[in-house]
Amino acid sequence: MSTELNIDIKENEILKIDADLLEILLKDKTTGKNILWATDNYRKYGEKYNADQQIKIDLITGDNGSIIRPRVAKSKAEQQQRIRQKAEVFTPSWVCNLQNNLVDEVWFGRKDVFNVEKERSWEAIKEKIQFSDEKGKTWQDYVNSNRLEITCGEAPYLASRYDTVTGEYIEVADRIGILDRKLRVVAENTEEREDWLKWATVAVQSSYGFDWQGDNVLIARENLLFTIAEHYEAKFNEKLETQDLVGFAKVIAWNIWQMDGLKFVVPNSCCTKEIIDEDLFERRVISKSCVGCLKNDNTKHNGIYCLIKDWETHRNIRFVDMVMGGEK
Repeated sequence: MSTELNIDIKENEILKIDADLLEILLKDKTTGKNILWATDNYRKYGEKYNADQQIKIDLITGDNGSIIRPRVAKSKAEQQQRIRQKAEVFTPSWVCNLQNNLVDEVWFGRKDVFNVEKERSWEAIKEKIQFSDEKGKTWQDYVNSNRLEITCGEAPYLASRYDTVTGEYIEVADRIGILDRKLRVVAENTEEREDWLKWATVAVQSSYGFDWQGDNVLIARENLLFTIAEHYEAKFNEKLETQDLVGFAKVIAWNIWQMDGLKFVVPNSCCTKEIIDEDLFERRVISKSCVGCLKNDNTKHNGIYCLIKDWETHRNIRFVDMVMGGEK
């Protein structure tokens, strides 16, 4: 492992790569607008940084290019504020690895598939990952298996570019994230660039995550995108082409989304609505609160229910329907 590389992906650098790339990474696919700040941490910069405002490119680039930073680079006061407001506590990589290993142990039917756990660390298995004919599971099945990181923060369970607690950069060969594992399997089973791109796309399409706070959503999306680019470079010893980065970003914008994880709606979108009731003699304004919030019923919120993409059918579906067993 090395600490030489800067873990903070600069929005100014993304803007230099392609003007559309950052715009894609900021898009909320449910509303068609940009993701919201959804935190008070940035309001000191002005009204456009209030929690209910969209994150716009000009607010985080140029002279403002260092405003969004990973949690490890935030001040202790900011970290404590986020813990109090949203119980934001990030998980060290060795814990992410332990839990991801448990999932893989069930899937493969054996232990120590990708690495061997050490005390608060791990050692990567160097040999090619083997898939058992007895279980009838192929490497393609593994790459295509759906995984979701809830309240993902900067997505350390999906993409382990760095330890979110210490800030230590993790080399590609030693990474333990879900997407990292899928991309390792892709690299071990493909030779041609087009085959790698095809199955890397499947790997991303089957990797999901959501968070409330807008800066986390953006950082998580950036981490997934740069994880793909770094795995590609490790495989082919060349940079991933811009058009491919854009293509992956479009998938990531769907798969990493902003959501209130308790209500399955866009954060703070539930509201009290005023209804006009009038007849020949009287005009009344009736306030109607969100029934879902009042009754704690996640099928009856008047907020904006979040959409995700079913990549097999290419249909947009409400996340709440998938969770609650409603209409598919």
